[in-house]
Amino acid sequence: MRRRSVCVFLSVPAALAAQPAAFAVDYLTVPQAQKVIFPDADGFVDATVELSDEQRKAIQQKSKVRQRSNKQPVWQAQKQGHPIGWFIVDEVIGKHEFITYAVGLTLDGKVHGLEILSYRETHGYQIREPQWRQRFIGKTLADPFKLDNDIPNISGATLSCRNVTDGVKRLLVLQQIALSAPK
Repeated sequence: MRRRSVCVFLSVPAALAAQPAAFAVDYLTVPQAQKVIFPDADGFVDATVELSDEQRKAIQQKSKVRQRSNKQPVWQAQKQGHPIGWFIVDEVIGKHEFITYAVGLTLDGKVHGLEILSYRETHGYQIREPQWRQRFIGKTLADPFKLDNDIPNISGATLSCRNVTDGVKRLLVLQQIALSAPK
């Protein structure tokens, strides 16, 4: 008895179709987000932070989230030459790609605003919805920052929700550790 072998070859387009499609949307530029988060500000002064290894370790220890980079883009929001808050741009991983977002923090350590600048995932874009982002306003390090506790989870966007939530908490810790109160 003779056996026949059957080989199945997928064409390149068929193989690529099994991969999720790339999806990226840029919603706001940094200057646009600055004006959305701090509409009363009349200036933003570059205050980029260079973190020491000790500061990065302290941020991770307190926030339970790793500070990937030793350089963090930060601007001091000002009105008539007086500081009114901090504007910080950050990135966290969604499921596969980075989510670029901006957070405004008050001088006393409260979340003033949150905007999604760029979203590169195929799912989970609902984190850009105002009703979800508004849940962060007024949060401090005294808050739990836990999904389904003080921050709602969005079905289909769990990783995006969790990682942005963790990122905001990490930036509040960064403010406490690395951004001195203006004089």
